[in-house]
Amino acid sequence: MIDPKILAARFPGDFLFGVATAAFQIEGTSKADGRKPSIWDAFSNMPGRVRNRDNGDVACDHYNRLEQDLDLIKEMGVSAYRFSIAWPRIVPEGTGPINESGLDFYDRLVDGCKARGIKTFATLYHWDLPLALMGDGGWTARSTAYAFQRYAKIVMGRLGDRLDAVATFNEPWCSVWLSHLYGIHAPGERNMQAALYAMHHTNLAHGLGIEAIRDAAPKVPAGLVLNAHSVLPASDSAEDRAAMQRAFDFHNGAFFGPVFKGAYPGALIEALGDRMPAVEADDLRIISQKLDWWGLNYYTPMRVADDPAPGAEFPATVNAAPVSDVKTDIGWEVYSPALKSLVEELYARYDLPALYITENGAAYNMGVENGEVDDQPRLDYYADHLSVCADLISEGYPVHGYFAWSLMDNFEWAEGYTMRFGLVHVDYQTQVRTVKKSGKWYGELAGAFPHGNHRAG
Repeated sequence: MIDPKILAARFPGDFLFGVATAAFQIEGTSKADGRKPSIWDAFSNMPGRVRNRDNGDVACDHYNRLEQDLDLIKEMGVSAYRFSIAWPRIVPEGTGPINESGLDFYDRLVDGCKARGIKTFATLYHWDLPLALMGDGGWTARSTAYAFQRYAKIVMGRLGDRLDAVATFNEPWCSVWLSHLYGIHAPGERNMQAALYAMHHTNLAHGLGIEAIRDAAPKVPAGLVLNAHSVLPASDSAEDRAAMQRAFDFHNGAFFGPVFKGAYPGALIEALGDRMPAVEADDLRIISQKLDWWGLNYYTPMRVADDPAPGAEFPATVNAAPVSDVKTDIGWEVYSPALKSLVEELYARYDLPALYITENGAAYNMGVENGEVDDQPRLDYYADHLSVCADLISEGYPVHGYFAWSLMDNFEWAEGYTMRFGLVHVDYQTQVRTVKKSGKWYGELAGAFPHGNHRAG
């Protein structure tokens, strides 16, 4: 086992170690205090969408256990908490009346973190779109981008004086492609045109959200969290390398391009542009406003090969076999070198600001035995990927912090409660929390920070 003190010595003293969660995955209390349904409440209750028809009605009951969960974060020794704010708690219909009870909850959350010396990294959108907005088309409707802007302004007007950082969106790849093209996440669409509309309106909402944040709380560092894909070719053949480039443009460029270059990838526009919504005159300027930071969520590489089928739709790729035979319980290949090559490639392609690894972690489903959870494979996963982060810092990349996914086991979207990513085990029947072996190790590592030896600049 890697000694956390030895690993800690490889990081600058001001490096931020944190834990991450998302509102829908942990809060529960989905029908009280003025909250109305999100698209995930509806999706979870449709047969065949979520494993075991699990839903977020109770989840980890975090809404009612806020103080003890914040104590848990403090006791673990981490110095930052990345959480998301539930739009359906703040503006339950998406537009219209503001729900003060929802704002009160996040007041308590932020104040509770401050009282414990924990830095707050808020995410404004982690997939729980107010269900009422589906009446207008959800993310396929341009009006949703403006509804998001208003919601962002409301939240930042209330909380912005106490937040350490804010992100507009978490993983737009998921709320666009996974939700509107592949049908795996809410709202469960399988339609390229719907996905392209959702793509542009999500990007626009990000830009409008940045404007709202800077208007309401100009001192709060504003960013965006992207699950960039480390796209690796199945072989060195010209066909597979071309497939890799198309996949990069589709899975990464659709978001990085407009945000960091003010343009969609040429290949994407050439292949699919006629099915996109109108990109209005000011849209790309709004989307490409400079950010203070960005977050990278990384779990596993994407390996692709050329799809030789005639008329295969862009990006015309098929999944290729993993290289590593190590997999997590959710079936994802464990391959930490791809995290390093991904960061290197993204900084080579785009003019990117400071970076936080905003999610990284592994699903392993070990239970409690004699009061302990021995999840050594998760600990190994963290050690390997944190070692890559230390390598990146030594090579001059501006990696400023790392958030483990997740603080605790929770509702894992389409997988329901069958997959456990937590540093803390949750017994969903009793809501008892048990810090796992990996959580104790991570806490020991995080507890060494902050200390002297801060990086220059």
